[in-house]
Amino acid sequence: MTTLDLLLARGPRMRPLRRLLGLCIAAAGLVLLAAEALEAIAGGDARVRGALLGGGLAALATALGTLPVLFSHQLSQRSYDSMLGFGAGVMLAATSFSLVIPALEAARAQGIGAWGSGAVVGMGVLMGAALLLAIDRLVPHEHFVKGLEGPTAIKLKRVWLFVLAIALHNLPEGLAIGVAFAGPDPEAAMALATGISIQDVPEGMVVALALRGVGYGRLASVGLGAASGLVEPAMAVLGATVVTLMASLLPWGLALAAGAMLFVISHEIIPESHRQGHEAFATGGLMLGFVVMMVLDTALG
Repeated sequence: MTTLDLLLARGPRMRPLRRLLGLCIAAAGLVLLAAEALEAIAGGDARVRGALLGGGLAALATALGTLPVLFSHQLSQRSYDSMLGFGAGVMLAATSFSLVIPALEAARAQGIGAWGSGAVVGMGVLMGAALLLAIDRLVPHEHFVKGLEGPTAIKLKRVWLFVLAIALHNLPEGLAIGVAFAGPDPEAAMALATGISIQDVPEGMVVALALRGVGYGRLASVGLGAASGLVEPAMAVLGATVVTLMASLLPWGLALAAGAMLFVISHEIIPESHRQGHEAFATGGLMLGFVVMMVLDTALG
């Protein structure tokens, strides 16, 4: 038996070990980044602290949006779809004005030409979308309308599947806030955080009402909806820390966040908002959200 045959025979038995090794490496990297983030916050790094503040504002807005569920019974499907559309519009404008355009400017500031800047940002956008697609395929989760997705999703309790779906939705928002605060324009970063926070209020309500609609109690729905926003400050600090440690990654980080947000808009929010036959209201919400975020970016950025 040749060496190659032995390696091939041992391949299936080695897979769990390789996976464990990969998880250990990833965990070690996250621990090191967390240590760097804590050191930056303790040392008064304005960029990381700003990211924490922006992400915390978005998390607070999500929690605020869940509170009406304590007093109301239901939300019409039309209103639900309109709110989803509004959130998609805010994210679409944020992707354009707060991420892609600053990414192009950051690339040019590093001495990259017009064609090179476009190529860098384009590759970053595609990488961000690919990253979210991989996470979407690998992490089991459940959408309120589309149902189960990801591997072995049925083996987890339904509430955790919903929580994972919400976390996947909020991940690019937090990343975008963090990378923006790591850039040279804190006013534009605050405009982005403000816009995302505005759309997080109805989003928090939608999430809590959806949980309520599938059988969870008022307190559980509000608690889980509020907890879903905690992903945003965590990802904001992570994004800001990485870009702060390596300033040359700023255009890549902005483009990566833009691609991740575009993926969520196209793959999750728009299909969800159009599935029940209220496309006109969802589109109207999208247009309104886009204009609100554009005005905020112009006025505050």
